[in-house]
Amino acid sequence: MPATIGTDRVRLDIADVAARTGMAASGLRYYEKRGLIESAGRNGLRRTYALDVVDRITVISCAKAAGFTLAQIARFLAATPSDTELRRRMAERADELEADIARLIRMRDSLRHAATCDHVPLVECPEFKGELGI
Repeated sequence: MPATIGTDRVRLDIADVAARTGMAASGLRYYEKRGLIESAGRNGLRRTYALDVVDRITVISCAKAAGFTLAQIARFLAATPSDTELRRRMAERADELEADIARLIRMRDSLRHAATCDHVPLVECPEFKGELGI
């Protein structure tokens, strides 16, 4: 459904938000129930949302992919610069992600090498093992 224009801003129907974010309408209702997003009202029986809800859902999806729980995300969305505990946890998670990225890069590089390697057996190839840090 197309976006409707309210008196103060553009509003998106729940189906439009679902299409733009790739989420099911039930997931949007769940996020709303958890306080992660909020409805801007209704258009008949259907929920409507402010246009900025798409950006908020992008932030939520990114945080979920980074390993944060919905409770942690809710806290993050309401955080202020003075929330030192949350900032500490975010910095720790960033360090963990950095380690994960390094591990994945090593795995990618070893698989690329293995795809063209002639060593027998392949898993004993010194370069393959070196890429894995073995």
